[in-house]
Amino acid sequence: MKQVGMITIGQAPRNDIAPIIETNLAGRAELIQCGVLDGMPVEAIRQNLSPAPGEYVLTSRLPDGEQVVMSRESIQPILQEKIRELESLGIPNILLLCTGVFPGLHTESAVLLEPDQMIPPVVAILAKGRRLGVIAPLQEQVSALREKYTPYGLDPVFAVASPFTLDKQVYQQALEPLRDQVDLLLMDCMGYSEEARQLVSELTEKPVILSTALMSKLISEII
Repeated sequence: MKQVGMITIGQAPRNDIAPIIETNLAGRAELIQCGVLDGMPVEAIRQNLSPAPGEYVLTSRLPDGEQVVMSRESIQPILQEKIRELESLGIPNILLLCTGVFPGLHTESAVLLEPDQMIPPVVAILAKGRRLGVIAPLQEQVSALREKYTPYGLDPVFAVASPFTLDKQVYQQALEPLRDQVDLLLMDCMGYSEEARQLVSELTEKPVILSTALMSKLISEII
């Protein structure tokens, strides 16, 4: 059977997210998971990988449900090593399970599927003529996220809601300012679940694009 590698910036396995990918793989490929933070205790993550002022902020969830915040600068060397490890296993397609921007990642021969490069142009086509709203995990990420969409002629309205705490009241409060400002929503983090998408759709009565579902559908076309 063919294999697809999946690298989370947290710890594997991501049993909350993998079923979304596997549904669209439809049994045609085996999902091989690994994580940037595999084997690291939470104290070491917070001590060694937390963002310094001015660094690019990322977040993920550990298997026990705890949320951690890291900097891109601190984890990118580890991420590149994980890519190398999967490629050494002969895996031809490798998915980065993060919508953050990671300049300079590379492979020798495998196809590296980076959501930050694939999602914005697709969403730009889908949103043509419609006002786009983007939901992000952290307020600290909004400025950097905006830069992903500008080259595609998009000027999204942002809301912030954690992928890891599905609280209807919290989501309702976060989304209320967007209600009359957008026609289409994108959940810009691979940690958002189908349940989160359904909640956002219910609260806004707008179409909602789930980043993980979109990426898994694109991957399914190339395996």
